[in-house]
Amino acid sequence: MGMMDIKKPSEVNTALVIGTGLLGGWLSARETGMRPLGGAVLAAAGVWAGRSWLAKTNPATTAALAATYVGGFGLSHPLAKKIGSWPAVLTVTAVASGAAYVLSDAK
Repeated sequence: MGMMDIKKPSEVNTALVIGTGLLGGWLSARETGMRPLGGAVLAAAGVWAGRSWLAKTNPATTAALAATYVGGFGLSHPLAKKIGSWPAVLTVTAVASGAAYVLSDAK
């Protein structure tokens, strides 16, 4: 059996990874009823994106993008009470993915 090829950090599209983490984490938790599973998806995507942000940018930008990602997750909960679950998750995903694209991927 051969080794698995892992994409270089500089080649990862972190905007898509962030979208997968936030949307996939929410859907995983919602559809299985297992919130820890959603958290695992969210955490795995965050680690994968963070690895790339650190390789592509600098520690300050990596920290800002990580805060946006985690903050978006946290903000989605009270926002969902005001505008609904889907709109809240889509809103924070758009903001976090957009920030990842502008600050990391587009460079």
